[in-house]
Amino acid sequence: MQGSRPPRRLIAVGGICTTTLYRVDAVPPVPGKALARDCAEVVDGMAVSAACAFVRLGGAAEAWGRVGDDARGAAMRAALADAGLGIDGVRAVPGGRSSVAVAVIDARGDRLVVPYHDTSLDPSPAWLALERVAAADVVHADTRWPEGAAAALHAARRAGVAGMLDADVAPREVLAALVPLASHLVFSDAGLLVHAGAAGADAAAVEGALLAVAARTGAAHVGASCGADGYAWVEGGGVRRVAAPRVLVVDTLAAGDVLHGALALRLAEGAPVEEAARFAVVAASLKCTRFGGRLGCPSRAEVEAWLEGRVEGGAGPRRP
Repeated sequence: MQGSRPPRRLIAVGGICTTTLYRVDAVPPVPGKALARDCAEVVDGMAVSAACAFVRLGGAAEAWGRVGDDARGAAMRAALADAGLGIDGVRAVPGGRSSVAVAVIDARGDRLVVPYHDTSLDPSPAWLALERVAAADVVHADTRWPEGAAAALHAARRAGVAGMLDADVAPREVLAALVPLASHLVFSDAGLLVHAGAAGADAAAVEGALLAVAARTGAAHVGASCGADGYAWVEGGGVRRVAAPRVLVVDTLAAGDVLHGALALRLAEGAPVEEAARFAVVAASLKCTRFGGRLGCPSRAEVEAWLEGRVEGGAGPRRP
């Protein structure tokens, strides 16, 4: 929060999952077995994890999504409430099974994620309290519940509220439907290349795709998270970048989600894009130094200390 102003408010719309994380030295080829040296369980999802970061860094947020009407679903709602999110918009779908996933994190911090989503969960967003959008500063949607994302982004546009889409890798038809609805498009570099149908996968391909999407959509902001290469966005007819700091990587799970939440918060607070992007890449990078997915999100004080050069020890190698 800045000064005495109330915290900015975000509505997160998307998939919700219980993920069990295992930390191993290496992911073996199959058939094989790896002994975990650490484990954790977290309730997450792309937009939900971004919302948790938004709250951790000084904002207020609520989650809109679906869980099953099972014991796991009840526990998921409780976990999100414990993380500081409003959960009135989390619906327990009668007869549905709550989503689960396993994430295996290797010694480099890279991961293998295996999710399971019950395809019978009713996808209709008709029950959403869309009138609440007008009181928010940002609607942040992911691609894992396209019907809910579309309804919320439409409502944000009608209300004049920023609508940010986490445009990660998804079926091309889902991206094609959702991208035109958002005022703020924040791709993963891989999702951007899928959406743009780019032939390459290098920095030039990312920049070309960003410019093409910006020209085609006219969105207020078009950017891409690029992992160790930081964040890139379109401004003034060209592509600008901020680099990610060098850190000792332990776990990259949810780093992109933390970046989304941090970027949304600083933009909602009125920060210039470069300042917001720098804040976001530092938040995401510090998250990578901690095992536990979104649970590793740093505090605002930690991010600001890094930005101000008040962190003991400075930078370390990006890979152990």
